[in-house]
Order: sequence, then structure tokens, then C-alpha cells
Amino acid sequence: MAALQLPASVTIEQVGALLPLLDAAAASAVAPAGLQIDASALQDFDTSAVAFLLQARRLAEARGVAFAVVDAPPKLAQLADLYGVAGLLSLSTPLPTSPASPASPPDRSVAT
Repeated sequence: MAALQLPASVTIEQVGALLPLLDAAAASAVAPAGLQIDASALQDFDTSAVAFLLQARRLAEARGVAFAVVDAPPKLAQLADLYGVAGLLSLSTPLPTSPASPASPPDRSVAT
């Protein structure tokens, strides 16, 4: 699987420098694994991040390989949803973490 790790910031200022990295990752993508974009480090982004991911999907589709975005921040998923492209991006977001608290035992009572 060809993977590309996004940096902490993907804005209009940074996206141009990322395009050659995307082209290289897409060129090395093979079926069935495909092209995976790891968005776990992403913290600062704008709509150009969504455009970048759409370009990644187009490149993967042109090569006939799978495409996925993993560990997308929830705000990226919200932005993609706002623009109506969340389904195209195959975003997976990390599971939310709950505050540290002791786990309560399951309720095993039986109603009579």
C-alpha cells in the first residue's frame, strides 16, 4: 500500500509543496491495497486540504486502485460533509476517547 502522511498543516500555502509527494505516492500505489492518506497529524487546514484529498482520490481512481483517508480529524470530516464530498473521500476518523474514569460493572439485575 502506498501511504502518504499529511503534515500538521495543510493550507493553501502548503498544498503546492505536497502535490509532488502525492504524485509519487499515487505512482507507487498498487491494487488491491491502493493509496492511503494518513491524516492523524493534521491540525491546521482549510478547504485546500479537501481539494488535495479529492485530487488524491482522482489519482487513485485513474490508477484503478483503492483510496482511503485514515485518522481524519473530526473537523476535516465536518468540512468535507459541508462541501458534500465526505462520501467521496472515504474518511475514517479516530474513535473518540472518553475521560479517564473507572469502568462501572455491567448491570446484571433481572427485572421481576
